Amino acid sequence: MSMQSSVAQPFLSGLFFGECPRWHEGRLWYSDFYDHGVFSVSPEGDLRTEVEFEGEPAGLGWLPDGRLLINSRLDRAVIRREADGTLVRHGELTPWAQGHANDMVVASNGQAYAGNFGFELTQEFDGKVRRANIGPTSLVRVDPDGTSHEAADDLAFPNGTVITADGATLVIAESMGGCLTAFDRSPDGTLSGRRVWAALPEGFAPDGMCLCSDNTIWVANALGAEFARVAEGGDILERISTATGLGSFACMLGDEDRRTLYMVTAATSDQVKAQEKRTGCIETARTTVPGAGLP
Repeated sequence: MSMQSSVAQPFLSGLFFGECPRWHEGRLWYSDFYDHGVFSVSPEGDLRTEVEFEGEPAGLGWLPDGRLLINSRLDRAVIRREADGTLVRHGELTPWAQGHANDMVVASNGQAYAGNFGFELTQEFDGKVRRANIGPTSLVRVDPDGTSHEAADDLAFPNGTVITADGATLVIAESMGGCLTAFDRSPDGTLSGRRVWAALPEGFAPDGMCLCSDNTIWVANALGAEFARVAEGGDILERISTATGLGSFACMLGDEDRRTLYMVTAATSDQVKAQEKRTGCIETARTTVPGAGLP
């Protein structure tokens, strides 16, 4: 099968640094680190502020009762938004998190699997730091009652994460490991059976990602201006280049048929530079395989 290639279309501009897009109730939700908020946008482009956040929001997900969970980068904690809009501390990522909190997936039973950088990333991510050069870190599971557990250790920058529709498999991007790593997930949320789901080529640092109904995965390449649909085993089936040439950081399948890939892009991941100008965008492309599973 030959690999398909295409180019995205511009959709939304004016972000500082968007991350962790989620499709929820007919809208695309996303965090913007340096705009200090969680936002949502309709397929027609209607933008609204969902949460004003004093810190830097990252991973998003929802409890079974509809309350929003936010992975708080600087606090290394998961924050919960109550029904009346108030924000409360839901669970801790310490002592396991070795860097800023980042992406997160929330299972259908409300268990949140929260990642973190594992090191202090203050400059632009250049991919030169690999597993041998950084301290490994852990994926933390925060249960609906707020208790925290180490879900998996020895991860090289655990980043985008998906859970299959049956809830039985969790796949996580190791950005510094250059691979997607899978675990079996038991009904109580315990992870086991660690294995490499896909080894990615040199120059591909997997970042945010989302699952397709055929169990392939769309994943952003944090070292390039591209998104790729990857099959288990590592075959790259499709590539989408960003419309603007901006860097690629996260993606989500949305719209009523779950066939529009929303891609979060930015000129830089450097914290100082990203806060100076609103260079971040969301781009789109139509795809053939709809979204599935979580997030």
